[in-house]
Amino acid sequence: MRFLHLSDLHIGKRLNEFNLIEDQTYILEQITQICLAQKVDAVLIAGDVYDKSQPSIEAVELLDNFLTKLTSLSLAVFMISGNHDSPERLSFGSRMLQKNGLYVVGGFDGRLQKVTLDDEHGPIHIHLLPFLKPAHVRPHFQETIDSYDEAIQAVLSTREIDTTERNVLIAHQFVVSGDHQPETSDSETTMVGGLDSVDASLFGAFDYVALGHLHRPQRIGLDTIRYGGSPLKYSFSEARQDKSVTILDFGPKGDLKIEHHPLKPLRDLRELKGPLAELLRLGKEDEKGSQDYLRITLTDEDEIYDALGQLRPVFPNLMVLDFENSRTAAGAQAQVAAAGDLVSKSPLELFATFYELQNGSALNEEQIKVMEDVLEEAGGVEL
Repeated sequence: MRFLHLSDLHIGKRLNEFNLIEDQTYILEQITQICLAQKVDAVLIAGDVYDKSQPSIEAVELLDNFLTKLTSLSLAVFMISGNHDSPERLSFGSRMLQKNGLYVVGGFDGRLQKVTLDDEHGPIHIHLLPFLKPAHVRPHFQETIDSYDEAIQAVLSTREIDTTERNVLIAHQFVVSGDHQPETSDSETTMVGGLDSVDASLFGAFDYVALGHLHRPQRIGLDTIRYGGSPLKYSFSEARQDKSVTILDFGPKGDLKIEHHPLKPLRDLRELKGPLAELLRLGKEDEKGSQDYLRITLTDEDEIYDALGQLRPVFPNLMVLDFENSRTAAGAQAQVAAAGDLVSKSPLELFATFYELQNGSALNEEQIKVMEDVLEEAGGVEL
């Protein structure tokens, strides 16, 4: 039996005020075509389906279109809620949808949900564990549940798992392996100090754990415990990541082949750095690449008039513009040096430091005299 594992669709996301719905439509169609070409039997969607708990109309329509196409291919689809989703909204109508092979678990009702499929090698059990906090779990148990580890362990205990048969878990949690931490990015939400972490050792009964939550595809602890990763780059900290979907080929118990199929976005998300003239030249030569979502860092030493206005006609999807040169470097160093010296400096010295940061040169004698007069008139401030 062949499964496709993906997660963190974040449908409806806006990045730096750019609406990504067209890019998401494109990548979900690509995933649909991979399902068709790879003859997938089931799709596992491991949470953060929407970017917001109250998704926009266009986001709801896109998800509806995607799921309709998948089920029209006679695929079974298993979907859980993530920390960005509203469990109630995501699971609306879920009992009716099961008739079409769409299994959605938004919240926890006291027992780990399970669906069983069959192939020539026997049953394969799909367990659906939506994003949970200890507070979601406590009402269903008498014992004390304070940590995320305790919460997930309690939920798993509600289902007797036959380890002689094949078992898959879909989950959306921050999973670690002992002291090993997975690679995270700026677009994810994790608690300081890893207080929301769950250890991978809890999942020993499962042949594969399809994780969501982190945006870089990666294993944690074992090859069979994997984050699916987001299908698109959702922050510039992900600019160098390669996005993919995971194909799982289940044979008899103990026989699992894992493949990764790369995804190609409509527009990439990249970082460019260099002088203005050189970047403009490269952008005009690369018509397709110039349409990507970009963070550009200009390194020119001279002042540039209307840098954004010059760049935008060539790079229409420029998201972030930064500057990096000797003046900005000196400014950063001076800020660090001055941070612990504010109390001991006079107002004139503070202004002189600020002026040098902004202009790259020190006040001359005439300017110093002008500022002394201004500060004196301001109330006899000590110079």
